Amino acid sequence: MEGEQVVSSLDLSHLTEEEQSTILQVLQRDSDLRVLDEGRVRNLQQTETDPRRLHSLSGAWFTEECVKRHRIWSGSDLVHATIRCRRTKSRGLFSFFFVIAFCQNLAFNFRSQGNLKPSPAPRTKSPIAKVCVSDLLLRVQPGGSMMSLFSSRDFGAVEVSGRIQFSLVYYGQKEELHVKVHCCEDIASVRKSRSNPYVKAYLLPDKSNQSKKKTSVKKKTLNPVYDQTFRYKVRLGDLQSRTLNLSVWHAESLGRNVFLGEVEVSLGPWDRTYTQPVWQDLQPRVILNPDSISSRGTIVLSIKFIPDGFEGGGLPLTGELHIWLREAQGLLSYKGGPVDSFVKSYILPDASRESGQKTRMVKRSISPTYNHTMVYDGFHSGDLREACAELTVWHREGFKTRILGGIRLSCGTGQSYGEPVSWMDSTEEEIVVWTSMIENPNHWIDTSLPIRTNLAQWFE
Repeated sequence: MEGEQVVSSLDLSHLTEEEQSTILQVLQRDSDLRVLDEGRVRNLQQTETDPRRLHSLSGAWFTEECVKRHRIWSGSDLVHATIRCRRTKSRGLFSFFFVIAFCQNLAFNFRSQGNLKPSPAPRTKSPIAKVCVSDLLLRVQPGGSMMSLFSSRDFGAVEVSGRIQFSLVYYGQKEELHVKVHCCEDIASVRKSRSNPYVKAYLLPDKSNQSKKKTSVKKKTLNPVYDQTFRYKVRLGDLQSRTLNLSVWHAESLGRNVFLGEVEVSLGPWDRTYTQPVWQDLQPRVILNPDSISSRGTIVLSIKFIPDGFEGGGLPLTGELHIWLREAQGLLSYKGGPVDSFVKSYILPDASRESGQKTRMVKRSISPTYNHTMVYDGFHSGDLREACAELTVWHREGFKTRILGGIRLSCGTGQSYGEPVSWMDSTEEEIVVWTSMIENPNHWIDTSLPIRTNLAQWFE
């Protein structure tokens, strides 16, 4: 038969396993429908005596009209059309039309040969060393997942298992971080010992669509191979405060996708000279209590004290405190994503409006650059040991502003002018910066400090 020759000469090796599986599913569904329809027609032939009515109810008239109006393509024509269509940008569009045309013309011939099971060439895993570098991968919070701060979904539907292999490379000239997802092994099954896994990535704390990256979906496998690279534009300075989240999901055609596990990589301690692929076990998403977050980013600044008369000619008349706010890095908002932020400053114990200064607002930035200098005068050297420079970072949400955290530069004695106060609670890092400024007058002291969330509030 001519049709049989066409079928036997078809070469489907150029199709992916996913496309061949889709074709087989459609062919099987078509075969089942044909069997049902043939049974219906046989019943009509036994019960219907009117030839004209039988011709109409059996659908024979439709087949005759199709033959008159449409040319029947051969298998060779379909393959050539496939090659031409495959050059278009929309691969999904090609797959859909190819399946429809292929099934309409060849379903009967495939069915006559029994159940066809294609045997595509086996995909071998790339010869990548299975290196596990535990020092490279550190969770941001030991008590839970950073990603859980931005999602309230149930992630316990499937017991997490398996591992993921990936590699990280940072290109300084391009200021790009390349995250290559190689493969997964022995992940959890969702449907009949199989899953349809894909990998999703975020460069936290940015949870916006710009940060979101996804691999393709691999159908019916527990050991998917991706070899796909995600590219993130990020400055080297910002990289220190970022966390890479890689999560594996099962793609569900009807209903919500199923969480299969995740890993989180803190890029601060990451050794950028190590670019080889690494394996990491997938972890369940443990809900992190927002109150346990000790820091919501890093603030970069320089500070200097100029004593009175230090510049000569009796200038300045009184001591001056200069605070140069450069930038903040990796601001962690309460909902994730870019932040509209500004910084307020006070020199306590003076909490009056005259003491308060603030930077301009920088909109939609995880790592905003302020480049703002605040100057306070009227100081004597002895006053500095009783004072505290408080810098707080604020996030605007709609018409409301909300504090993210801050720092307090002081001697950390717990009291001011002999009175106990709550705001003299500087950390060791903050005390070192403040005392270095006092001991090195007229010299800039450069520092990067965590924006801590445990400030004892003196304001409403």
